[in-house]
Amino acid sequence: QIHLAESGGGLGQPGGSLRLSCGISGIGANFYHMGWYRQAPGNQREWVAIITRTNVTIYANSVKGRFTIARANAENTVYLQMNDLQPEDTAVYYCKAKHSTTGSEYWGQGTQVTVSS
Repeated sequence: QIHLAESGGGLGQPGGSLRLSCGISGIGANFYHMGWYRQAPGNQREWVAIITRTNVTIYANSVKGRFTIARANAENTVYLQMNDLQPEDTAVYYCKAKHSTTGSEYWGQGTQVTVSS
């Protein structure tokens, strides 16, 4: 089974940057639609950014222009570059993979991002 592992979370300053990584333990990351989601305390989990296997990207309005999702298929890795961090970006960030053929979904365990106020 595919295993996802997020890394790169931590403490960021308002206006600062962090880069999250999602490693896929397997081969053929290009067969998966990938996404980043986040969940703040007391809130529902929300989608942040999605990149399809054909490299179509979409972003939540709250992060559009600040965050960038990208693939490194040879490394089986998906990144989320987070720029101009805001306190409201504080959340646990989760990586999700969805197989383009089977529809099977896989989630990482999450990585905490905290932006100081």
